[in-house]
Amino acid sequence: MQAAIAIALAVLITVGIAWFFFAPRKAYRARIDGDMQEAVIEVKGGYSPSVIEAEAGMPLRLVFDRKEDGECSSHVVFSDFGVDRMLPAFRTTTLTLDPTDPGEYGFACGMNMLHGMLKVIPGKHRASSSAVSASSSSTRVGVPDSDSSAQSSRNPAPAGEPGGTIPEADEERIQDINNAHEITTLIRRLVVSAICTIPVFCSSMLMLYPMPAWAQLLCMLPVVGYAGLPIFRSGWAAITHRAPEMNALVTMGTAAAFLYSLVVTFAPGILPQNAREPYYEAVGVVITLMLVGQLLEAKARKGTGEAIRSLMGLRPATACVIRGGEEQNIPIDSVAVDDIIVVRPGERLPVDGIVVEGTSSVDESMITGEPMPVRKTTGDEVTGATVNGAGALRYRATKVGKDTVLAHIVSMVKTAQSSKAPVQRLADRISSIFVPAVVLIAVWSCALWFVFGPDPRITHALVAAVSVLLIACPCALGLATPLSVMVSTGRAAQMGVLIRSAEALELSGHVNAVVLDKTGTITAGRPSLTDVLPLGAWRSNTDGLLALAAGAEHDSEHPLAAAIVAEAEQRGLAPGDSQREAFQVHAGLGVTCTVDGHAVAVGNTDLIDRLDVGMPSVGNEDLDDIIADMERLSEQGKTPMLAAVDGELAGIIAVADTVKPDSAQAIDALRSHGITVTMLTGDNETTASAVARQVGVDHVIAGVRPENKADEIARLQAQGYTVAMVGDGINDAPALARADVGFAIGTGTDVAIQSADVTLMSGSLMGLVHEIDLAHAALRNIGQNLGFALGYNSVGILIAAGALYPFTGMMLNPMIAGAAMAFSSLCVVTNASRLRLFDPAKHHDYQVKNNTQKGTIMGLFSDHKAKNGGCCGGHASVSEGAKDPVCGMSVNPASAAATREYEGKTYFFCNPGCAETFDKDPAKYAA
Repeated sequence: MQAAIAIALAVLITVGIAWFFFAPRKAYRARIDGDMQEAVIEVKGGYSPSVIEAEAGMPLRLVFDRKEDGECSSHVVFSDFGVDRMLPAFRTTTLTLDPTDPGEYGFACGMNMLHGMLKVIPGKHRASSSAVSASSSSTRVGVPDSDSSAQSSRNPAPAGEPGGTIPEADEERIQDINNAHEITTLIRRLVVSAICTIPVFCSSMLMLYPMPAWAQLLCMLPVVGYAGLPIFRSGWAAITHRAPEMNALVTMGTAAAFLYSLVVTFAPGILPQNAREPYYEAVGVVITLMLVGQLLEAKARKGTGEAIRSLMGLRPATACVIRGGEEQNIPIDSVAVDDIIVVRPGERLPVDGIVVEGTSSVDESMITGEPMPVRKTTGDEVTGATVNGAGALRYRATKVGKDTVLAHIVSMVKTAQSSKAPVQRLADRISSIFVPAVVLIAVWSCALWFVFGPDPRITHALVAAVSVLLIACPCALGLATPLSVMVSTGRAAQMGVLIRSAEALELSGHVNAVVLDKTGTITAGRPSLTDVLPLGAWRSNTDGLLALAAGAEHDSEHPLAAAIVAEAEQRGLAPGDSQREAFQVHAGLGVTCTVDGHAVAVGNTDLIDRLDVGMPSVGNEDLDDIIADMERLSEQGKTPMLAAVDGELAGIIAVADTVKPDSAQAIDALRSHGITVTMLTGDNETTASAVARQVGVDHVIAGVRPENKADEIARLQAQGYTVAMVGDGINDAPALARADVGFAIGTGTDVAIQSADVTLMSGSLMGLVHEIDLAHAALRNIGQNLGFALGYNSVGILIAAGALYPFTGMMLNPMIAGAAMAFSSLCVVTNASRLRLFDPAKHHDYQVKNNTQKGTIMGLFSDHKAKNGGCCGGHASVSEGAKDPVCGMSVNPASAAATREYEGKTYFFCNPGCAETFDKDPAKYAA
């Protein structure tokens, strides 16, 4: 009878556990209030309710009532809506969305640990036009409510006080404060845990000295009651929400170990004689190692808001405008369209506009990424946040506020960051099944031992159940990934590569397409003198010609002049010591100056023609040969200039942004692993093609504006590639954020670095190769760790359940179970430590998987452009294969996104948007 009851009870518990963990979750239907739907979601260890059902076509107001602190639930991300919203602790935060399309849209916390689902069903109700316009006019675009942080879920507090309402503008600052507080708290908890655990570990595991159970308990009380308390709260909350994750596993194991140890301490008589060893050291070790992992993760997350702040920092606080005939300095937010703005030399332009008076060179490198200043004169467009050169400008504002190019770049960075799907952690996926399985095994072990086991059956049943839970403590499983990541990121730092997160490391191992910016990435990013071709009498005095040219350019602020002067100084020609008179800048042409008594001119052909310079009087120089040399230099990606001395042509001087010494080597290494390499640049097609030939890049996309760079990343992703973007400028920030993995050159701008997932501190592309090699080694190591951890748990659980009892007549001693658990952790630690021996100079033999497919999903920006009749930004493309007749992009016919037959000829398209445009007027594009 007792046996039947035990079996029946086990069956009931099994059904209950299966239902608890795997039963469908009931959706909460959003309440309709007039023209608005509303749902309140409690945030505490998860989302309750976690499934929200709402109608399409009506604005939805979500009120997140956060009743906890900590980093995990501090943000909520709706990747499909491009929303990443901060949730202040112990406050309600309102978010308004406009779900126009039926479907399921997941949302998660910023760390991808807590998950929920928004189910949008076909609407039966329709909101008024005013309500719709108040929320959003775009499909799948989230619009935060203006009252983003309402009163506290505990007690309301005035703004500015602790716990009070937090203005949206201060979210980044508050986030930084919270991150610093979290790191400080984790360090404090880690120190307490380590100090209390070491004495117990040395006594129980190393047998250095005896320590009674009550003394071990006293040491563990601070660990359980303070150091590990957040882990336990999060773990039990996750179990309550039927979504067990890593904290849930640790909580289950340590709770079993601690409760078992309490029984050993206070009631050892109810346990078998050979099962009376406490398990306190296991509790302390597990919690200590978990805190180490959390601390490393918190430090990796530090500074995630720097990119946006750096971008916004480019905008000047004030602008000088002409109103009422007088110059006035006003806040930049007060600038209106059609205001006339005055910009003095060296000042930053406040907004976008068109020049109405003046001539100057403007440094647009923070927008275009190209180092050469651009000459601006009446009628030319200028961009806010760029830096004016030596001249004064007056221009009419055409775009202000959120319409400026800088604002659009900021918006794109935010959108790309929030729409990037987080990498699912393998250990957490396993945990969702592992935890219920372990609990079921423990239940059935207890039941079967009670029914079939020897006397005392109750004691043996309880020992078996506890042993299963104890040996299944997921220490090895939990450490399998973070330890490998910790060692890998440390080794990467030694190689000059800074990896921001474990997700970036993991994704780097799956990269099969690399997109490289040209300036500052493949090239050095600063002009240098490459050629001096003397003519006439100067053929025997190259240094003399260079000295005169450098003397003439010495007082010029142009980057090309700086390159000439720098080369002369490097050769010891001392251009600064020359006698210079009558220096004059000819805007857009070059300079003239009297140097040591010689009339010197350095500039383009227009300057030479304007000065009526003649051919050299010495030697038999041919004008056709001179022109051919200049064209040859241009085809090599160089900027040729003519130098004239005393009214005669004296030579050709060429300046270029030279290729970094190891760029070709790095690109060759990437291609040897099967990685597709593309060069993306805002430079002209001739220069881009010349640089590509030097470094061995087959696919070049030239003349790209910043917004189109992100478009190209999206296009490659739509074709099935896992894309890494490498860049160094502000113009690269949206593309870096949009890519699966963004690599920033450490010598570039802070914005690029903060937008990227990985920073190459040395500026060398070999750092990219080394990081990808290391990522592949780390993924192999993680796979080995997970395989061992799962294998250990599988075998260990069977032994703990009593599988060997029929053969040995013995049950597993809990102390042996503890030793096995510690051994499993030791094995994982040892295996992960092998990554410290990673040698970047060694050849690493692997081939990436190119699981590309015909793209049927438009990229983030491609979709918008295709709908407006364009694609790919209209830039030039240089590659082998068929050419897309709409955008000019070279397409591999085998992987074309779409094809069309017209008048007996097959046309290939880079994405469906181009094909749709072609369908509207085939004759136009076929021609």
